[in-house]
Amino acid sequence: MNTTFKRLAASLCAFALLAGCNHKETPAPAPLTTYLKADWQALPAVSDADLQAGFRSWRGACARLKADANWGPTCLAAANVADTPAAIRDFLRQNLEVYGLRSAQNSADGLITGYYEPVYRGSLTQTAEATVPVYGVPDDLIVVQLDSLYPELKGKRLRGRLEGRVVKPYDDAALIATQGVKAPVLAWLTDPMDLQFLQIQGSGRIRLDDGQQLRIGYADQNGYPYRAIGRWLVEQGELKKEDVTMGAISAWAKAHPTRIPQLLGSNPSYVFFARNPDSNEGPRGSLNVPLTAGYSVAVDRKVIPLGSLLWLSTTKPDGSALVRPVAAQDTGGAIAGEVRADLFWGTGDAAGQLAGDMKQKGNLWMLWPKGMALPKAAETGS
Repeated sequence: MNTTFKRLAASLCAFALLAGCNHKETPAPAPLTTYLKADWQALPAVSDADLQAGFRSWRGACARLKADANWGPTCLAAANVADTPAAIRDFLRQNLEVYGLRSAQNSADGLITGYYEPVYRGSLTQTAEATVPVYGVPDDLIVVQLDSLYPELKGKRLRGRLEGRVVKPYDDAALIATQGVKAPVLAWLTDPMDLQFLQIQGSGRIRLDDGQQLRIGYADQNGYPYRAIGRWLVEQGELKKEDVTMGAISAWAKAHPTRIPQLLGSNPSYVFFARNPDSNEGPRGSLNVPLTAGYSVAVDRKVIPLGSLLWLSTTKPDGSALVRPVAAQDTGGAIAGEVRADLFWGTGDAAGQLAGDMKQKGNLWMLWPKGMALPKAAETGS
């Protein structure tokens, strides 16, 4: 971080986009029992096929974890494990320990949702139909990483715009939608709801008229916290909480086109994108590895470090059991909490249907390298 940014960081503690940015000593919160040591027998049984697929997904990210203090040695040991259920089970038991995740209320039950890579119709140029811009990173967006000055703010970033010598909060989503930003336009979509869902998913494809597809992914954000548009519909009495799904939100928007700006403006967060290379791989998550449909999850990295191997037990939207190892390879603004995961379902409409309907109760276990200190998010229990 250069000297100018250091001065900016020191003067921005009143910037409302960051909570808890002050120099006063505050009492430490009571520790949470997040990790509960468990036996291997506590894990629900999985099929051999799911075991192999989940292990492959996790091991596929090992190239990014070679230098990781926690996972580097385990990844090195995993390189030559045969792709057989017996070999994988032996490796896991020899190298990892099991910890059940618990919420702040000491409950093993949490929320498992889903996300996917959408495909939306669009154009590389503005047309009579394609009028919704997909912005790249604005030229005037300033991002300050504060942990170089304040280690207790590790992972916290400050975003804004420089006006003279003062950094002001960046425009919120409503203002960007009406006034635009100084940013490259990567493509144009035909529906503002498509852009909102694209921002929620974090990546997607834009299908052009000639049949080609443009792949884009998360590049940055305007600094405002994400607020679910479904929550606004519930607060307005338009939907019941238990009925909020992507399909229900889309149906409401089609029935109330004049209220779409109000709906979208209820979420001040705005995501900027970058073009991704064309490939048949899944989109890349926060760990910068291709996501595996059905076996990659987004997590709260304050609780579960990226690259971790998890054991997931939940149900599909139709109620059928879903038990498998999954790899923590992504994060998301709405993914917060100890027993919380967002399962990546893949690309296209079928995956979108599953992801949109996924709002299930579930349990998570973290498989952690033996001999390594647990993350510092909470204390352990027994």
